[in-house]
Amino acid sequence: MAPSNCNTQPWETHVVSGDKLKILSEAILKANEAGNISPDFSFDLDHYYGRFKERQFHQGKTFYGAFGVERGDKEGRNEAANLNYKFFNAPHIAIPFMPSFGDNVRVGGDIGMYGQNFLLSLTAHGLSGIPQTALGFFADTIREILNVPDELKMLFGISFGYADPHAPGNSFKLGRDPLSRTVVYHQ
Repeated sequence: MAPSNCNTQPWETHVVSGDKLKILSEAILKANEAGNISPDFSFDLDHYYGRFKERQFHQGKTFYGAFGVERGDKEGRNEAANLNYKFFNAPHIAIPFMPSFGDNVRVGGDIGMYGQNFLLSLTAHGLSGIPQTALGFFADTIREILNVPDELKMLFGISFGYADPHAPGNSFKLGRDPLSRTVVYHQ
């Protein structure tokens, strides 16, 4: 029941499990190792600034720290980052694809609302999920493996299943800024 601009419902979600999930993971890992990225949308960490950059840095430090990986440990960082492409060992992944309309801002917002509803539904059913924008770097590889037409674009995937409370990635919670820093009230 996710809302969408003009009720266009611009999503086509592919759920991948079992052997196909293994094939997809292997293809993404191979593309990553070869440096064959194919994002549908730009992403550059250098564009973050101020408190946004601080939050991004804190997330990276916390994530890699949970795996015992030091900043200078390139091999360890690569191994931890590759968990994205192993879907954090989840048994399923849902990948919402979207058509491209104009500058894609509204359809991207629609896909975001759809993804959030999906995550909330997982939680309501006792499951867990992790949205993974890192998968968007391999949109062509994923489209090829899943036989998705080129006109459908990809922002992220959501790996899901039952959470492993002992996994390093589940050993921390990232905080949120207080409302006083993120909401401006007008009267």
